[in-house]
Amino acid sequence: MIEIEVKVKADHSKAHHVLKKIGAVKLGVESQSDVYFAAPYRDFAKTDEALRIRSLNDQAVLTYKGPKLDGISKTREEFETSVDEETTIQILHALGFSEAGVVRKKREVFRAGEITVCLDIVERLGEFLEVEIVADSEKELESSRAKLFELLKQFGAEEKDSIRTSYLEMVLEKNKG
Repeated sequence: MIEIEVKVKADHSKAHHVLKKIGAVKLGVESQSDVYFAAPYRDFAKTDEALRIRSLNDQAVLTYKGPKLDGISKTREEFETSVDEETTIQILHALGFSEAGVVRKKREVFRAGEITVCLDIVERLGEFLEVEIVADSEKELESSRAKLFELLKQFGAEEKDSIRTSYLEMVLEKNKG
């Protein structure tokens, strides 16, 4: 699957009004803790890849994200599978992987048609809005991305507001300063 995702800074009180106006359905609230890993054989920062374990509601999911496929969104191939968190961390450590950083966030999830809308409060970073759509092939990228930016206009955001930097990159940058 290809995940087409756009992230922008957002005022959640204003975003809630827009979500209500467009009839978005609230799916739930999640507390997420993401542990990202560095590979011993290549630099994921240079290859634009990510490997993480997301803890959520007593469950864990291992996710690999491939390099971004365009210059304006966070579109990338993604593979996920449920795992036993402790065992998977032990396996990754045994293979030489190390923990690169942790991102903690509270996420409100909504559905607006075929688009998933997330209001994220990220520890140490603030409030964000993410919109996401899943495509089966690269042929759908352009039309799917256009749908996301069309929806973002309702929130007062434009293509130029898109943030391609990951939460991990932002957290690591914040830790430097």
